[in-house]
Amino acid sequence: MERLFYFIYQYRAFFTFLVLEVFCFWLVVKNNEYQGTQFFNSSNTIVASVNGFSQSVRDYFLLSNVNATLSAENAGLRRELETYHQQTYLTDSVAAPPDSSRIKRFDFVSAKVVNNHVDLTKNFITINKGRDAGIEPGMAVISPLGAVGKVKLVSEHYGVVTSLLHIDVMVSSVLKRTGHFGSVQWDGRDPGIIRFNFIPRHVKPLVGDTVVTSGFNSVFPEGIMVGTVSEVNLSNEALTYDLRVKLSQDFRKLSFLTVVKSVYKREQDSLEQVVNALAK
Repeated sequence: MERLFYFIYQYRAFFTFLVLEVFCFWLVVKNNEYQGTQFFNSSNTIVASVNGFSQSVRDYFLLSNVNATLSAENAGLRRELETYHQQTYLTDSVAAPPDSSRIKRFDFVSAKVVNNHVDLTKNFITINKGRDAGIEPGMAVISPLGAVGKVKLVSEHYGVVTSLLHIDVMVSSVLKRTGHFGSVQWDGRDPGIIRFNFIPRHVKPLVGDTVVTSGFNSVFPEGIMVGTVSEVNLSNEALTYDLRVKLSQDFRKLSFLTVVKSVYKREQDSLEQVVNALAK
């Protein structure tokens, strides 16, 4: 405290000058309308700028909470949409009122990406949901922009997802305009491009055609966006096209995802295993 008083005493002339300057400025602003108006406008501008900056900072730190909320809302909307689609299908197909136990084929759980790789040939994504949220291996993972991958492993609180950017992953997909189906599979090169195989040569795919999931397995719901055709190749001897598809989701920008829980996956898988065993 003594050192503070000594500092003020040592620079008393400067502090006296500063106080007088502020007092004179106040007198000028108070007794002159023009200067008062200018000061008021300038101070408002400065205060508004400071408030805008502080609000931007607050908004930035709140983005994580906002994104989490939006992701949860998105999962809820997907759940409602799936129920609506099944209600519409059953109502159109059967005269009797639809049984609610038969309607719900998929459930949805939002999750946050905590680790992500795109630079390898076999890429994985780690999410912050595991067994405690009902997540199991084999479940589909999607984003608001499209298909992302399949759950590979789970612990109590985390899950590891095999990304579409994995050379061993194949997803049954459909050329939406024509209805012809094949499989998309990454070739390990460009993380923004995936190959679409098994489209026969009599089909006429076009650049810009939409590719979506087929729904022919129990993992992905039908109609989830994969991407758009960016390149069409067909050699003279080939029976099928070599199509390149630009992925709708930029895998370098993954943040919040939705895990798709197929209600009837085990039933469908077990039945298909029996059929495959009988066919051998």
